[in-house]
Amino acid sequence: MSRFWSQVVNDLTPYVPGEQPKIANLIKLNTNENPYPPSPRALAAIQAELGDNAARLRLYPDPNADLLKNAIARTHAVTARQVFVGNSSDEVLAHVFMALLKHEQPILFPDITYSFYPVYCGLYGIAYQTVPLADDFSINPADYTGRPNGGIIFPNPNAPTGRLLPLDAIEQILVANPDSVVVVDEAYIDFGGKSAISLVDRYDNLLVTHTLSKSRSLAGLRVGFAIGHPVLIEALERVKNSFNSYPLDRLAIVGAVAAMEDSAWFEECRTKVIATRETLSAELGELGFEVLPSAANFIFARHPQHDAAELAKALRERSIIVRHFKLPRIDQFLRISIGTDAECQALTTALREILG
Repeated sequence: MSRFWSQVVNDLTPYVPGEQPKIANLIKLNTNENPYPPSPRALAAIQAELGDNAARLRLYPDPNADLLKNAIARTHAVTARQVFVGNSSDEVLAHVFMALLKHEQPILFPDITYSFYPVYCGLYGIAYQTVPLADDFSINPADYTGRPNGGIIFPNPNAPTGRLLPLDAIEQILVANPDSVVVVDEAYIDFGGKSAISLVDRYDNLLVTHTLSKSRSLAGLRVGFAIGHPVLIEALERVKNSFNSYPLDRLAIVGAVAAMEDSAWFEECRTKVIATRETLSAELGELGFEVLPSAANFIFARHPQHDAAELAKALRERSIIVRHFKLPRIDQFLRISIGTDAECQALTTALREILG
């Protein structure tokens, strides 16, 4: 603490990102990165911008990133007026909290969910209430009915559980809350679910956020977007242009456009991740783990006879890192990102050794 800090800073409990250790020969299964490289077309577009067009780096990028908005609109069959882009989905969500969720009533989100949500609430002075997940760690739409609120937000699939809420259940929440914005955070939807983007033309209170960090393998480029009614998008643009008019640089824009347009590479990579996830889930089950059903690029698992923190420690000693959350209800679970087949095989081999 310092006498120079504002009261807001004094009161904050910052988000803790996944560890990025510098360890040789590390098998890194803790931050849900895609184990496969980005589209070659994305890399070529970035290289071209650095080569033939390098002189343009002295100029500001397009503040509206129209090329990217149009590419996203084509991919998801919406109009560019329904698209907002930002520097990662985290920045997009930050603007969402300020633009659409800061009201007199508290907002609602699950008690076990993306841990950045309460951080945003603390940063922006937004009241919130958590809604307990069911005993099987699923979201019950009925729990979001008949509760006055200033908005609702949840990931789908949820994080860190990986459980998926079907579209008809999302519609139940939308219908029950016509005067509240419902934000569906779809960072992991490409690994096993149907996107709620298909509902945006029917519900003017729905906003769907996405990232290119996971299924498009561009976590290092930091690109995210939101799709919703143009009125919601306008609110986000107003906040963005009061904060940073140029959130995406030239390299990010051209790389993201190429990644969005390379549907074949996208399908190939996500299909491999899904197949590996199912194999790993089955193998962990054979080792005695309880594995929650996952529609994400990670799984959430616990072993009834072994402490999760001790398992994580033992794996780390073998240069394999997974994520352990020291939180109520889930402190005996490990979140394991889906790596390559070889990485996941190394994980199960290590676990067999640890479990004896």
